[in-house]
Amino acid sequence: MGEISFVTGGARSGKSRFAEQLARETGRPLVYLVTMIASDQELVARIEAHRRGRPADACTIEAPRDPVGALAEADGAACVLLDCLSLWVSNRLLELGEAPTVEAVAALDAELGGEAERLVALARAREGETIVVTNEVGAGLVPEYPLGRHYRDLLGRVNQRVAAAAGRAWLLVAGRPLELPPAS
Repeated sequence: MGEISFVTGGARSGKSRFAEQLARETGRPLVYLVTMIASDQELVARIEAHRRGRPADACTIEAPRDPVGALAEADGAACVLLDCLSLWVSNRLLELGEAPTVEAVAALDAELGGEAERLVALARAREGETIVVTNEVGAGLVPEYPLGRHYRDLLGRVNQRVAAAAGRAWLLVAGRPLELPPAS
């Protein structure tokens, strides 16, 4: 049964760097499963910086809307680093437009819940470890706008599903990892 590790924290908290360290420690070939969409020049530059920092022999799969399908196709013996659930949920929510209906958001919530369960099942069936990175969005203010509240709620539920299945989980704060207790 494949090991699932869960890494969360705020923006720029050191999540990706910490997850990469965990991935290197496995000694397995590394597959980066990424969800960022390069929508402007600043993001293109960020993506390039991330790519330059990866090991030369690492494989990168871009799957901004379907990381679950990409995980199903990844080398089962490799360590997969999925970075990140936050952007995946955002990408999917934004497909609904700037003012989605409550019904559309509820349907997306059900879809994402099913996909999160499939992600967990696929990760458990793999030989190699799966490391999942995500943002913690529930520690701040309640978003002022409906789209922000929908996002916070959707990502919070996806995070809970994946974190509950993880054997180990960390919260990163200012670059320092805090290992979380096992799920009960």
